[in-house]
Amino acid sequence: MRVFILAGEPSGDRLGGALMQGLRQLVPDVEFDGIGGPMMTGQGLQSRFPMSELSVMGLTEVLPKFLHLKRRIAETAQAVLEMKPDVLITIDSPDFSLRVAKLVKAQSTIRTVHYVAPSVWAWRPGRADKMAKVIDHVLALLPFEPPYMERAGMECDFVGHPVAADPVASAEEIAALRTDLELGDAPVLLALPGSRRGEIERLAPVFGAALVAFLKDRPEMRVVVPAVPHVVELVQAQTADWPGNPVILDPRGLDSDAAAMRKRASFAMADLALAASGTVSLELAAQNTPMVIAYKLSWLTQKIAERMVKLDTVTLVNLVSESRVVPECLGLDCTPENVAAALATLQADPSGQAEAMTQTMERLGRGGEAPGLRAAGAVLKRMQG
Repeated sequence: MRVFILAGEPSGDRLGGALMQGLRQLVPDVEFDGIGGPMMTGQGLQSRFPMSELSVMGLTEVLPKFLHLKRRIAETAQAVLEMKPDVLITIDSPDFSLRVAKLVKAQSTIRTVHYVAPSVWAWRPGRADKMAKVIDHVLALLPFEPPYMERAGMECDFVGHPVAADPVASAEEIAALRTDLELGDAPVLLALPGSRRGEIERLAPVFGAALVAFLKDRPEMRVVVPAVPHVVELVQAQTADWPGNPVILDPRGLDSDAAAMRKRASFAMADLALAASGTVSLELAAQNTPMVIAYKLSWLTQKIAERMVKLDTVTLVNLVSESRVVPECLGLDCTPENVAAALATLQADPSGQAEAMTQTMERLGRGGEAPGLRAAGAVLKRMQG
């Protein structure tokens, strides 16, 4: 079996790594080609170019790189056509993935699978109809998504989310990380300003100013900032003047298992977290870490989003648990004052999110078949008719 697989950002790389592992378990002689990050290369993929080239988000962020991305789209589509795989699997990053799929479909009958359903339940419902022209099968992370995809004419399977299969960090792993980072028994605030350069540059100043206000009366609290490999130096620069003597969790030089273990341990040892919007809210929920979500887009992208978004929350824990217990500071409300106030309220009652986090993990498949294996099985079953 020959598979061309591509991901454009760390969350997609994680999904891709788990899916590749599942496919290899079911079809030991499977061959992979494509684009991915450390999780996917750890499963044997030789990425055609660095995945970090695709980690951009928002209109004003994409425009300066448009010509380069357009070349990469054409180059990737041509590689798929030359390989003639049994299936093309694209993972999230729809601006890149679906353009590649469109070019491939225009010149072949190669089967296309897209992993991560577009959030048509939140904004731009017409995307499902457009996607159905180039995608045969969708792998959905959230249990309520298949009807939206099927209504547009695509096959769709809910396969759960790999985060639901994550082990909870052990007391020994937490103690070892505390020792390694020289934290002693200090309370810990986890800060996660994102994995893309643009969002880090927008959010880090807000996070830093919020921490100045929040930590003024909490001098004993330490700040830990996990970073993905391609932005470690940027995170170090952006957090240099933060209070709380921040420790940057640098995964470079570690294998993927060791890096994942340290990240889980950092999440689990934290008393509370301040995070950008995205998959990270599920990772925090998996480790039972109470959180505040803060996010803002560039001015133009924000104005466009305000006209399109149909929901009153963007946090996946809130959506999957059908609650609104995770506080959000979004758009114009993403200010240091609001973020600091939300952190103070959360610290006063951190247990209020526990039930929603547990329910989220259960609904995403915790305790069931590993999502990567489940996704692999869905791909193979649909291919066989």
